[in-house]
Amino acid sequence: MKNVILLHGSSSTPNSHWLPSIKKFLEKQGYSVWVPQLPNPEAPNLKIQLPFVLKNATFNNETIIIGHSAGCPLILSVLEHINVRINKAILVAGYARKLGKMEKSSLKKLEQDAEAILPEKYNWRKIKRNVKDIIFINSDKDPWGCDDKEGYYMFKNLGGTLIIRHGEGHMGSYIFKQPYKEFPLLEKLLSL
Repeated sequence: MKNVILLHGSSSTPNSHWLPSIKKFLEKQGYSVWVPQLPNPEAPNLKIQLPFVLKNATFNNETIIIGHSAGCPLILSVLEHINVRINKAILVAGYARKLGKMEKSSLKKLEQDAEAILPEKYNWRKIKRNVKDIIFINSDKDPWGCDDKEGYYMFKNLGGTLIIRHGEGHMGSYIFKQPYKEFPLLEKLLSL
């Protein structure tokens, strides 16, 4: 069964940013698409969100999993805990380490919340074994710190494909007024 799992980031919903347009695009391609409302979206927590996804999602060798922002460390943890090799993972504006300094110091609480989705450490070997193809899409100017350096860190540990977008910000952020309602690059990648 061709299925896709779309995971939103913190303070988001299944209707945030490019998720609805990608869902519609994938359904037209014949995919079954699951876009859950993750529990605790204001303060993503690995201890809550990981069991939720593992219990409710379907994983097989045709599964594609796509995440944005805090959905990306969740994807890495999912890949570490499943016992099947999925087809593809695409991490958009992802991170796998504590975030650096935020552009606005008033966002410190959000930065701390974003770190509760991170485990102590990742088993990179197991993650790599459980996904056939992995793609990282990061921007060189991400206000949250989910930038090209974070993309390279994940790429260095897992291989795959790293795409650096110039000046694309977080590729969806309410606080930084970046609606990012469509994502043509992601559609192209999903058409390959």
